Amino acid sequence: MSGQRSTRRAWGMSLAADAPAAMESDRYPYPTRPAVTAVMKGNRKTDTRPEVALRSALHRSGARFRKNHNVKVDEGRAIRVDIVFPRAKLAVLVDGCFWHRCPEHGVDPRSNTAYWSPKLMRNVERDRVTDLRLRVGGWTVLRVWEHEVTPSKMARTVEAVQGSLARRGPGFLNRESRSMTAGQV
Repeated sequence: MSGQRSTRRAWGMSLAADAPAAMESDRYPYPTRPAVTAVMKGNRKTDTRPEVALRSALHRSGARFRKNHNVKVDEGRAIRVDIVFPRAKLAVLVDGCFWHRCPEHGVDPRSNTAYWSPKLMRNVERDRVTDLRLRVGGWTVLRVWEHEVTPSKMARTVEAVQGSLARRGPGFLNRESRSMTAGQV
């Protein structure tokens, strides 16, 4: 309960308020069960398995990049990008199928829809705004779904990143990645 109290206090919510009342008055929807809060706190923000797998494959192919890098594109808040090729101005974002509503694998939760629907819709809307801000700032944006970072699809995903780098100019692929084939990833 103390964790819930500190969370409510941090969000400026009355300690006596219950979750459904908070959802009506605040912009942020609150989970109805402590178990959901615990699971969400356990979710990693960075270095997820799909991110690490893609970074490893890109590194093996010879690509060099920055990870979890803040990109400042305008006067607004900096955008944290999963994999960044700063000189090429290529931003690679690895999206989870559930959290970002993948058209193939994204599912709408059946319980507590008043909490999950707005949360997931905000994630998708934030993705659109992020893409727009990066593109207006001159960046190429490549979004990769977590199901595209499986061993069977990894070569194709690495090729897509290398293709984006190649379109930015011949100097953006180093010697090793220019000579590697998809079968070597």
